Amino acid sequence: MSRPSLPPPELRPYLEELVRRTSAVCGDRLVSVLAVGSLALGDYRHGRSDVDVTVVTDPALPRADLSALARTLAHPELPCPAAGLELVVYGADFAARPSGDAGYLLDLNTGPSLPERAAYDPSEGPDFWYVIDRSVAHQAGLPLYGAPARDVIAAPDRPTVLAALRASVREHADGEGHLADNRVLNGCRATVHCRTGHWFAKRRAGEIVAASEPAFAPLITQALHSFERPRAEAAVLPAEEVRAFLAWVAARVAEAAAAAGV
Repeated sequence: MSRPSLPPPELRPYLEELVRRTSAVCGDRLVSVLAVGSLALGDYRHGRSDVDVTVVTDPALPRADLSALARTLAHPELPCPAAGLELVVYGADFAARPSGDAGYLLDLNTGPSLPERAAYDPSEGPDFWYVIDRSVAHQAGLPLYGAPARDVIAAPDRPTVLAALRASVREHADGEGHLADNRVLNGCRATVHCRTGHWFAKRRAGEIVAASEPAFAPLITQALHSFERPRAEAAVLPAEEVRAFLAWVAARVAEAAAAAGV
């Protein structure tokens, strides 16, 4: 599966400045800055996608420096051209070992379409998104600065990833705070990962599941078309069909988890 060796042109000045500001705060403690998520998987959609970034430092940054980093990267102090920035900072010791914990030092959400959030305590929320993000980072992380992803981010083991997928599907089934098209396509990505052990971009995963599961193809096709639009113009998908599809996805994840002894 091919992916770009460089971020898209519309993001390069922003990411260069993000790296510059991060380096200014971290100094010689900065190990790596990685593009993850849709950027790493080659499916960034301008106006729809977030910019997902993972930062690794050694040693771990103290709270004062983490707060300074959050301030200097916050929109509009650093104007974000994407829907938002989701940036996570890890200490190198934590990132280097497989874990099912959130484990972050800083979790920053900022940007024109994201609620502002700077969190410093990983015990305050669920772990599963961070497990999934580190798994994606290990497979496909795009270096913006420093060491390659596989040198600094350990891959969570399969049972840990499947447990995280099970939790993520439960959250998407609730629907709170998630666009319907994203819920469907995340379900497709979870299904394909269960089958293959690899992460695919959401749109490619949608195409794969639509081709193999004709009963869900119309819904997935609607989700794919909606995903082409800006967030504010996302389509309203049939709620019962979305719930039925995610129940089917949950069953596929449960089968894979049972086979892995989760």
